[in-house]
Amino acid sequence: MKTRLITAFIGISVAIGVLFLHKTIVYPLFVALIAALSVHEFLNALGCGIKKFPGHYCMCIAFSVAMPMLTWIESVSYIWRLFVASLIVFLMFAGYVADCKKLSFGKLAEMITVTCLVTLSVCCLISLKNISTDHGICYVVMALMAAWLPDSGAYFVGTAIGKKKLCPEISPKKTVEGAVGGIIFTAVFFSLYAFCYKLFMEKVYGLSFGVNYIALIVIVMIAAVISMVGDLSASLLKREYGIKDYGNLLPGHGGVADRFDSVYFVLPYMMLVFRAFDIFR
Repeated sequence: MKTRLITAFIGISVAIGVLFLHKTIVYPLFVALIAALSVHEFLNALGCGIKKFPGHYCMCIAFSVAMPMLTWIESVSYIWRLFVASLIVFLMFAGYVADCKKLSFGKLAEMITVTCLVTLSVCCLISLKNISTDHGICYVVMALMAAWLPDSGAYFVGTAIGKKKLCPEISPKKTVEGAVGGIIFTAVFFSLYAFCYKLFMEKVYGLSFGVNYIALIVIVMIAAVISMVGDLSASLLKREYGIKDYGNLLPGHGGVADRFDSVYFVLPYMMLVFRAFDIFR
């Protein structure tokens, strides 16, 4: 537990530092690093690491680094980002044709799917920040909290009163009571967070605005469900491939993918709803 807490403290400290530097190149570089490490861990878990398929592995990592950086550069239009993505995928298929005896289509599909889904999801950390000049970084924080808070709330509630198993075949410790508690906890926490954020922005920056609490609560309750599905999906994948963790970069926590498994699912949803609804009006 001590190691886990120390790692969490260091991780939170680094995250806060990156958020303070969100207007600099440090931010997209950090996002690209998260994407690259995530893709690296997933590829290793799937048996598609650099030692087995070096060319395709390098193209996957190149994709995971290039897309966040291109998303950060606002002068690069969507069509050029799509072109780069399509080019890398095309090169992977070209490699498949050249190395068809060693590389099966199943493995190629796994590599492309994981790389695209993880990278494009993580890119939402940049897209969220770009939604609003005033509230962009708050949207980023809220999206991450929407992914991580349900699990924390579910853990404490489930430990206290949990009885009925949620998905015993996938995650024996998760309970229905914990899941419901995690959803409620997330909704309450976000309401308090939005209230405090509004007061802070008014007092410190003189920025006056209202908060659409009803929309916010509905949004985060749905996000909590998505987060749980993401967490269970990642656990199921680990069971299928017979691994405990995706990596060991974070002592006590496993790898980056172990900490971001639910984030990959929640980020695209949060980006879409924050663009569609005026939470801060």
